[in-house]
Amino acid sequence: MIKKLVIVLVAFFALNVHAQEGTASPYSFYGIGSLKFKGTVENRSMGGLSIYTDSVHVNLRNPGAYVGPNLKLWNEESRPVKFSVGASHSSLNLKANSGESKVNSTTFDYLALSMPLGKFGVGLGLVPYTAVGYKLEDTENGVLQNRYRGEGGVNRAFFGMGYKITDKLSLGVDMNYNFGNIQNSVIEFVYDEDGNPVQYQTRESNRSDLSGLNFNIGLTYRTMINEKLELQAGLTYSPKSNISSINERSFATIVTNELTGQEFVLNEVDADLEGEGLDNTDLTLPSRFSFGAGIGAPRKWFLGAEYTLQNTSEFSNPIVSIENANFVNASNISIGGFFIPDYSSFSSYWKRVTYRAGVHFENTGLEINNETINEFGISFGVGLPVGNVFSNANIGFEYGRRGTTNQNLIQENFFNVNLSLSLNDRWFEKRKYN
Repeated sequence: MIKKLVIVLVAFFALNVHAQEGTASPYSFYGIGSLKFKGTVENRSMGGLSIYTDSVHVNLRNPGAYVGPNLKLWNEESRPVKFSVGASHSSLNLKANSGESKVNSTTFDYLALSMPLGKFGVGLGLVPYTAVGYKLEDTENGVLQNRYRGEGGVNRAFFGMGYKITDKLSLGVDMNYNFGNIQNSVIEFVYDEDGNPVQYQTRESNRSDLSGLNFNIGLTYRTMINEKLELQAGLTYSPKSNISSINERSFATIVTNELTGQEFVLNEVDADLEGEGLDNTDLTLPSRFSFGAGIGAPRKWFLGAEYTLQNTSEFSNPIVSIENANFVNASNISIGGFFIPDYSSFSSYWKRVTYRAGVHFENTGLEINNETINEFGISFGVGLPVGNVFSNANIGFEYGRRGTTNQNLIQENFFNVNLSLSLNDRWFEKRKYN
């Protein structure tokens, strides 16, 4: 039954990846899009908290978590192979001084596998890292001046390995291959003396194909501080890196259908980016550091906090220059945890359910018209046991706000529904002979 669920879920997610944009946020206009990668549904349901590690859940944020303790149920001989797949649906209410609108997007979030290898652990998978999907219009006194469109994003395929230094301390490294493309266009509308749009308009189109490597280093630490309480802490660091951008730009004369907005190209010419030295450029991915700690009773409850600093001011993109926007260092604070009434209950299914909740406060690092774009969100969710005792289906809900209506900007009120399957099995078992 679980295998059928996985096939259906993966197929559904794959269809949504090709059918819809990964975001509908107007703030994906800036940089290389809105950051998508915020961890598993379990992490996001706890406010984005990623410091908690165990033997039955994949942790995509800290490669040191690929290594964990062996299970007592298996005589402490091995750990399970962990597989996880997730997706989300987002509803956005966009509010500006001129009015409001609602948009939706459904996206694939991650596909990951983690395997034990003695004192080592291996992890690999695929996640959308950033997403671009905006449709904006610039008006003056009610007259349309410019129309902006964008789509695409950056995906991340990763392979990592963790090593158990001691029973309490583990170290891991992820190698990430970033790839994808970003396409955007702008139409500048021209009007005649009577204020009517002229027949032919001009469209500028840009495409950047991105690829490159970066690394993520992680440490995890866990120890019992008394008979009932356990301390867990985690640290990650991603150094600054560059990714290659192969760029194209063209200018076209078009006719637009005023009813449908469809564009018909009459002629098109490619810009000489090679002559300007902009056909192949490097984009800087900023360094990132996070640290957090928490306490709890194993298989009962956990409460923790995590701080993340990203040097977004290091970001640069030579092909795009926006006068009213710049990047400053970003930061995020996450507070969250979980509660399990009775992990081993046989009489009540709901006592074995994991209940999660959290909150996060984020400075996105984007500054527009001297206004910092901040984000606040609260989240909660449940982990529902399915199949064997280690597998579960996770459902999370997240409500929050991003941006502001000051300086003619847009405030996003979002509601996200996140869904994942976390499946575990024993692939490697010691043979015993009498």
